[in-house]
Amino acid sequence: MNRYPAPDINDLPEDIKAKVLEVQEKAGFVPNVFLALARRPAEWRAFFAYHDALMLKEEGSLTKGDREMIVTATSAANQCLYCVVAHGAILRIYEKKPLVADQVAVNHLKADIPPRQKAMLDFAMKVCLRSHEINDDDFPPLHAHGFSDEDIWDIASITAFFGLSNRMASFSNMMPNPEFYLMGRVPKAKPAT
Repeated sequence: MNRYPAPDINDLPEDIKAKVLEVQEKAGFVPNVFLALARRPAEWRAFFAYHDALMLKEEGSLTKGDREMIVTATSAANQCLYCVVAHGAILRIYEKKPLVADQVAVNHLKADIPPRQKAMLDFAMKVCLRSHEINDDDFPPLHAHGFSDEDIWDIASITAFFGLSNRMASFSNMMPNPEFYLMGRVPKAKPAT
């Protein structure tokens, strides 16, 4: 269990409570990260504002699947159970591929993904593990796959932001919700008519 108890949803500031309930309505459950980080409301607001700016951005060529793929691969490198499981579930849904998250988390070089996404993950992994080695030679391979300099910034920003997220989830012992494990692996049950 979490090392820091999550606050009760009814004790949250109204803006945070409204967002948590909105997520619960959409997902059918409250992802643990929403309550775990709510113990510090100002940090919660800053975290999710930056998260949304990166992950819900509509400009650029990165798809929602690309963004989740970056999170899954780099979270695996950072050994973050919560983020690999949670974002792997979202990745499977966006890419409509039940195997892709496991492949990307274990070894993106052997994953069944196109060369464009492999180049994207090569760069993300370098930012994740060896950012001090980034140099001008890292950009042409990405440009060759159609990534703009702004797309490259997005890849690096997503990687860096989830480095923070991974460390917070790991140190606090945040566990993935059980619902995440099957999402995108098995067909969603259709409501009875």
